[in-house]
Amino acid sequence: MWQKAVDWLVYGLFGFDRTSLLGGAIDFFIYDMVKILVMLTVIIYAIAIVRSFVPPEKVRAVLSKKNEYVGNVLAALFGIITPFCSCSAVPLFIGFVEAGVPLGVTFSFLVASPMINEIAIGLLWTLFGWKIALIYVASGLIIAIAAGILIGRLGLEKWVEDFVYQIKVGASTGEAMRLTWKNRFDDARGYTVDLVKKIAPYIALGVGIGAFIHGYAPEEFISRVAAKTNPFAVPVAVLIGIPLYSNAAGTIPIVTALIGKGVPMGTALAFMMSVTALSLPELIILRKVLKKPLLATFFAVVGVAIIFTGYLFNLVI
Repeated sequence: MWQKAVDWLVYGLFGFDRTSLLGGAIDFFIYDMVKILVMLTVIIYAIAIVRSFVPPEKVRAVLSKKNEYVGNVLAALFGIITPFCSCSAVPLFIGFVEAGVPLGVTFSFLVASPMINEIAIGLLWTLFGWKIALIYVASGLIIAIAAGILIGRLGLEKWVEDFVYQIKVGASTGEAMRLTWKNRFDDARGYTVDLVKKIAPYIALGVGIGAFIHGYAPEEFISRVAAKTNPFAVPVAVLIGIPLYSNAAGTIPIVTALIGKGVPMGTALAFMMSVTALSLPELIILRKVLKKPLLATFFAVVGVAIIFTGYLFNLVI
């Protein structure tokens, strides 16, 4: 029904030719932009209410008392319900380190938070089906847990900037339990409005790029460069994704357009992972709290894991 309404708007009211590239791109942009914003708003609101029962201070207290492997798993799972921009995860990362959470455990959170958050799960499920969403979540968790364990085993605590250990954070958890349902609904509404306003430009950018790819990018060229037969397709997709900055919601429209042009699922999802988990702005922010050897190790470990996952997806999907 929504597709018919958009078609009427673009080809009927606006008068674009159904065979024109521009008309197709505009149709794609309007359809995806509204659809994703609506889904995003509903998902964010629901998750904000759930999140009101789980304050970050309580999570820090729990993780700091767990052994390494259990902590890695719990931190990665907690990453699913945290803010879904790689840069916004850094303050919580600092809080974890200061609270005495093992370094490897904090990195499991830092990898999982932007890559497999609840918004990405909801959108992937809606757009590609539950199997793709489940595979993406499972691979993201494995990457986050394995990367955290490996970094923890390397003993790189000395490469964290000294000031991080001197930061003092609050530890009050009672406030979340005293909230009424009206407080939770009001807070969720305000959080949803603020967050949608912040990420809407990135969604628009992502949908715009996706619309351009959908309407103008030569299908033959994309299919040849990103084909399964090209052994360098996955690493190239990951390298292209690193300089970009977006959240999962803004990246999924690009992934949708790439898959529509014949790009293999593994290559497209590797691109999405690199944009959300290895963005250049995240690198710049992390440089403020991590010294170069630890930062390089983090990017290398996660980058290799994403590339491996992309190849694996292309083999099995």
